[in-house]
Parts: sequence; structure tokens; C-alpha cells
Amino acid sequence: MFTGLVESVGKLVGRSGEHIRVRPARRFESPQFGESVAVNGCCLTLERDFPDGTLEFFTLAETLDRTNLGRLPIGSPVNLERAMLAGGRFGGHIVSGHIDGTGTIRDVRRDGNAVWYTIQAPEPILQLIVEKGSIAIDGISLTVARVDHVSFSVSIIPHTLQETALAFKRAGDIVNLENDCIGKYVAKLIGAEEEDKAGKGMTREFLQRYGF
Repeated sequence: MFTGLVESVGKLVGRSGEHIRVRPARRFESPQFGESVAVNGCCLTLERDFPDGTLEFFTLAETLDRTNLGRLPIGSPVNLERAMLAGGRFGGHIVSGHIDGTGTIRDVRRDGNAVWYTIQAPEPILQLIVEKGSIAIDGISLTVARVDHVSFSVSIIPHTLQETALAFKRAGDIVNLENDCIGKYVAKLIGAEEEDKAGKGMTREFLQRYGF
């Protein structure tokens, strides 16, 4: 589990088959084999660390297909966050590191000391976004400022731009999106309740579909 508070910006330095290599700007302290690290919001397993601080992660084809990790050019900056410690502060929101899909930055606009990003996203993702709710963009915990039927917008403070890779993003770039997990569970339970009210009843198929 993660919080969406980026610890370091790394650089994608290699991609080979099922593995990617990332070099953090700030070296990880005592990296552990098998630990979970969010790379651009995607939960990956650390398999190897090198003397220069470079980290190697295992990636599935599903991961590369569903996220921007398979499309980023070598040298691209990526956000990094190690898994949350049980006794740590919970400064962002609950982030699982399981990407729901990607969106496309349509507009970047400066507004005083803030910068607005408008992101076009698929309908299933937009349906779970609410104004003033939480969204993880490339692993960054952010508050939704506006949402409509084709896109949503966030307003970014200077600290976030300084400490994350979002500052390098431009219109047309692809970003990873993770909806608020509480909203996803609520939506699923409401959908199950509506199915039951429609007269389908509590069947074996119904229970299997919802994990029982």
C-alpha cells in the first residue's frame, strides 16, 4: 500500500524483456529484494539493486499494456514511492499501486503560482472521479478540482511540481491513473445491490462474480 506522496524522482535507464531499470535521484536506503515500489504509481517488485543505486524491477506484459511504463522513452523521469510503513504518517490517500488505466494530458495552463493539468480519460475512469475527491496521477496523490464527461482537471502547487516528474509532462503525454479504491468498492457494491433488486437473486454465479 502507498500514500501517493512521491519520495524521489528517478530516471528510466533500461528496459529488457520483462525487466526495467530505474536510477533514483536520491539513493534508496537499504533496498530490500522483493519489496514493493510504486514506479509512476505502478506497484512493482524490486529484484536487484546495483552499486550505483540503480534498481531493477520485474514487469508483466499486462503491466506494460495497462500503464505508460512500456511507452516511456529511456531517460524519462518517473515517480518513486516505497511501500508505506505501518507506523508512518498517512499524508495522501489510500493508493494500491494497481493502475486502472491511462489518460492523456490535453492542456497545461499556469494560473498564478499554480499549474492546471486537464486530462482526458476513458468513461469507466471518469465515472469514479468526483470533484474534490482523490485521484493518483503517475502515483501522485492529487485532489480533483473539476470533472466533466470527457476529462478532469487538477491544480498543482509549486512543491508538487518541484518534487515529482509531473513538471516534465506536456500536452499529449500519457499518464497512469488510479481511482480512489474506496469509490471502486462502493460502486461495485451498489451495482451488486441493483442487480439483486432487478430480480436476479442470490445465485451461485452472483456470489462467484463478487468474490465469494
